[in-house]
Amino acid sequence: MLIRRPPDIASSEITPRGIYLRRRELLAGLFAAGLAGGGKPLGAEAKPLQGVKSAFSTNEPLTSREDATSYNNFYEFGTSKSDPAQYAGSLKTEPWSVKIDGLVDKPGTYTLEDILRSAPLEERIYRLRCVEGWSMVIPWLGFSLSALLNRVQPQANARFIAFETLVRPDEMKGQRGLFQPLAWPYVEGLRLDEAMHPLTILAVGMYGETLPNQNGAPLRLVVPWKYGFKSIKSIVRIRAVEKQPKTTWQMMAPNEYGFYSNVNPEVDHPRWSQATERRIGEGSGLFAKRRPTLMLNGYAEQVGGLYAGLDLRANY
Repeated sequence: MLIRRPPDIASSEITPRGIYLRRRELLAGLFAAGLAGGGKPLGAEAKPLQGVKSAFSTNEPLTSREDATSYNNFYEFGTSKSDPAQYAGSLKTEPWSVKIDGLVDKPGTYTLEDILRSAPLEERIYRLRCVEGWSMVIPWLGFSLSALLNRVQPQANARFIAFETLVRPDEMKGQRGLFQPLAWPYVEGLRLDEAMHPLTILAVGMYGETLPNQNGAPLRLVVPWKYGFKSIKSIVRIRAVEKQPKTTWQMMAPNEYGFYSNVNPEVDHPRWSQATERRIGEGSGLFAKRRPTLMLNGYAEQVGGLYAGLDLRANY
């Protein structure tokens, strides 16, 4: 819920008891499915989490759930692709809240329960393309970020949305030790029009079940036309700001990772080509099948207009 002092609550905003109880029953079902699973990795006992089918989905074959949940980048748990699945079980995801502030009319600290009221869940099958040259096709469960932003009402001078993940060294192995791979917290950002685009979602599940910890439980961003590191995991803060926010990889290596980070086969990473990609599950090593990388990860028709007149080589 949005945390307010009692005198601030108008009588018109008090939920009738019958509706409140029905909503509690619905949310109890979602949490039983694992949204508040106490930080345990998703197991065979997890119950389904359903959403309406979305017209935005691709019809490409899915990456196997095993591959998608065991080959991840989540540096808070380690730099190896297998580290998140091995160590993310220590993350506690209940209770969970997100601070929403900055240039919005309705700032506050919202619980996960309250955020789930922002819009109905949808299943969206999106491509995920990583800058290292590999890709997946994943059935996400989530809702449009725009629904949450419309609820908190960005102000007229808000031009960007900034995101922040949590810092919990006791629970996140990769945040412990003298030498850290990144500066914490992990931060990301989008232009407001990118954040409001209907393809941009907040995901709470995948493969018909709640998000495993290693994939960003309990709440992560998914921006399918950008490289995967833009889709920040385990979000604890969202801010509306006027100036372009700094992002983690942009600060770490600005000559390699720009703010936009749009999938673009015509702009190579300084250390490798981005012209082709390897779909996880289609071979490995020298025998891995390569496929051409699609402009804006195949979503150019839907989002190309966002960048009309913008040099995507200079604004990488």
